[in-house]
This record gives sequence, C-alpha cells and structure tokens, in this order.
Amino acid sequence: QVHLVESGGGLVRPGGSLRLACAASGFTISSNGVSWHRQTPGKERELVAFTSSGGSIRTYADSVKGRFTISRDNAKNTVYLQMNSLKLEDTAVYYCKARILQVDYWGQGTQVTVSS
Repeated sequence: QVHLVESGGGLVRPGGSLRLACAASGFTISSNGVSWHRQTPGKERELVAFTSSGGSIRTYADSVKGRFTISRDNAKNTVYLQMNSLKLEDTAVYYCKARILQVDYWGQGTQVTVSS
C-alpha cells in the first residue's frame, strides 16, 4: 500500500529556512516522479517542485526558483524540499505527491507558517 508522510513543517521568520521530508512506502521513489505542492485556504493547490524518477529533471514554480531545492535520497526512499529565504507568501500546507501508473497518491500535508 502506497503511503507518503510529510514532516518538517513549522513556524519560521521571514528569511529563514526549513527542510521538508516526504517519506515514501509501498513503492520505490527511484522509479517514480515525485512532486511538492502547496495550498492556502481558498486557493487551488499549486505545484512547487518536481523531480523525475531518475532525479535528472527538476522543475520549480517561478515563485520559488533560486530559493527552494528538491532532492531525493533513494536509500531512505525519501524526497526533500529545502526552503531558503522564506517569505510570508510561502505560508501554506505543503503536500508531496507521487504518480504511479497514472494514479496520484498524496500525503497528509505539513503546515509551513512564515511570520514575524
């Protein structure tokens, strides 16, 4: 059974950093693309970053380019999102997603709050 569990969220001041982790089970991340998304109340969930199955392709939303980095540790079957220079507008619930055989699997999300 596929499971994705996010962790690492919290409260941080503007300019600070956080590293989110997405621990996967029931499948191998090295064989599937994984992405990070975020959502705020009243808004649609938006794609933040994506890494391909082999890790050679990484894409980012324009709003986070140069500040966020997606990476993977295949040995731990975990995908990370390093978030630097955080801004107030980065406040959201962050979710990871894996697409396996055309089916999307989501984690439960982790709250990131950027506030002074």
